[in-house]
Amino acid sequence: MALGVFLGLVLSCLLLLSLWRQSSQRRKLPPGPTPLPVIGNILQVDLKNISKSLRDLSKVYGPVFTLYLGRKPSVVLHGYEAVKEALIDHGEEFAGRGSFPVFERFKKGLGIAFSNGRNWKEIRRFSLMTLRNFGMGKRSIEDRVQEEARCLVEELRKTNGSPCDPTFILGCAPCNVICSIVFQNRFDYKDQDFLNLMNNLNENVKIMSSPWMQVCNNFPVIIDRLPGSHTKLLKNIISFKRYCLEKVKEHQESLDVNNPRDFIDCFLIKMEQEKHNPKAEFTYENLAVTASDLFAAGTETTSTTLRYSLLLLLKYPEVTAKVREEIDHVIGRHRSPCMQDRSHMPYTDAVLHEIQRYIDLLPTSLPRAVTCDIKFRNYLIPKGTTVITSLTSMLHDDKEFPNPKRFDPGHFLDENGKFKKSVYSIPFSTGKRICVGEGLARMELFLFLTTILQNFNLKSPVDPKDLDTTAVANGFVSVPPEFQICFIPV
Repeated sequence: MALGVFLGLVLSCLLLLSLWRQSSQRRKLPPGPTPLPVIGNILQVDLKNISKSLRDLSKVYGPVFTLYLGRKPSVVLHGYEAVKEALIDHGEEFAGRGSFPVFERFKKGLGIAFSNGRNWKEIRRFSLMTLRNFGMGKRSIEDRVQEEARCLVEELRKTNGSPCDPTFILGCAPCNVICSIVFQNRFDYKDQDFLNLMNNLNENVKIMSSPWMQVCNNFPVIIDRLPGSHTKLLKNIISFKRYCLEKVKEHQESLDVNNPRDFIDCFLIKMEQEKHNPKAEFTYENLAVTASDLFAAGTETTSTTLRYSLLLLLKYPEVTAKVREEIDHVIGRHRSPCMQDRSHMPYTDAVLHEIQRYIDLLPTSLPRAVTCDIKFRNYLIPKGTTVITSLTSMLHDDKEFPNPKRFDPGHFLDENGKFKKSVYSIPFSTGKRICVGEGLARMELFLFLTTILQNFNLKSPVDPKDLDTTAVANGFVSVPPEFQICFIPV
């Protein structure tokens, strides 16, 4: 009995100590809702619609506030001014990658997306340089995208105008572009390895956007102790890593240091150059993780945007008609669209920007972290603190974009019908951690969509008015609902 009382007192003291330390820490951080022990503010956040919860909390606590998703605090940046001040004006201090425990089990601080410090800087710099050398934003990459657009058209013709779910076909096109950059060659759409890669990617995005994944990331102790969809995610990631290492082995056997064919060749050459450097970041493990980062980022976000784009073009046939009219006027029917055409197509440019604004693909982007103790707006944010940036708060800002919940290309057109930029339009985030593949993604969206509309009329098997464009999940990525579409040859 006495032992039970003693243990109860010890536990009570530990709980009070934890609450005192948390309270002491909170006094220096931005304001926010009072967290509960262990679970923090998790009950005050809708894990199916985090953006709405952040918007509601910002109305109470302002554009910079603290949220406890579990035991650790996260500082939330809501609205253009707060995001700009942090990610641009204090870019270096906010350039860290926040905690993402599920991926950390596999990536171990390597690659581009989830790394930090010296590794991140070196691998990002090398990746950007290599992609540019292979033509990102230049003619050679544009040729690859145009070739893939033509292959995509041929695949769509095989549907014979019958209703189909476009998810798989639209995923194949951007996947093949990134495969040609990383692995040298594209795949046939029926290749079994290719099918496996695509299925794993589609499955991973659904898992990452689920409420369960938010729980796993905020309570990492359960990752190794409870079953759930996160185990399937990790299995898929490990499978892709094995595939990458097999490709690396093949590349080593046929490597010509004077004639690199793709990203893997360039990485292997860099490894050889750095082999005597004990602090070198260029290793087989890092190559596999970096390749997986490029593959996932270069495939799924673009294919999801393409899928959402077609859904919106079905929903708003009057918008589609205006885009097709511009295609006929600027490009015609007898040549492939090219990036030079975009500057002569303001309405199409506005539609593409509005699609990315409206769908809000990555509502809170990937978590950031501060790289040092920083005084920000009179608050002290300790080194390593996770920072959540609400991209939704800018893309759906009702002052910059009147009636933001309405799909309206006019948001990006001036009174003369010319394209109008907006600093609030940052679907690829901003600052030091801006998406490495932004240029490639914008190129693919323009060339794929204009090529599709050049060759097909889009028809919905149901009345366009009955199409729902509301995302079915938006925890990590905004996933569009399933729909059927008919591609009718022009």
